[in-house]
Amino acid sequence: MAWTSVLAIYLLFWVMAAFLLLPFGVRTHDEMGVQKVPGQADSAPANFHPKRLVVRATILAAVLTALYVANYVNGWVTLDSLSFIPTPEVNENP
Repeated sequence: MAWTSVLAIYLLFWVMAAFLLLPFGVRTHDEMGVQKVPGQADSAPANFHPKRLVVRATILAAVLTALYVANYVNGWVTLDSLSFIPTPEVNENP
């Protein structure tokens, strides 16, 4: 596998991980007991830390990419192993 393919897969996993991890650890102003700004949405986060999100997404994407590349090299899970529908038998004698 070319390094550009690994990079593209890593970036896809990174974006997916960032969106997956986005809601974890975030609290609203009401949950933290902090004063809200007038006109602010009730669901607006009070403790959003983008650096923490970037670090977590980077680590998760690196692990997922490593597992993907290891599976690609070793062939642990293939399309044949994921096929749960049996192929129909072909009767050659009409």
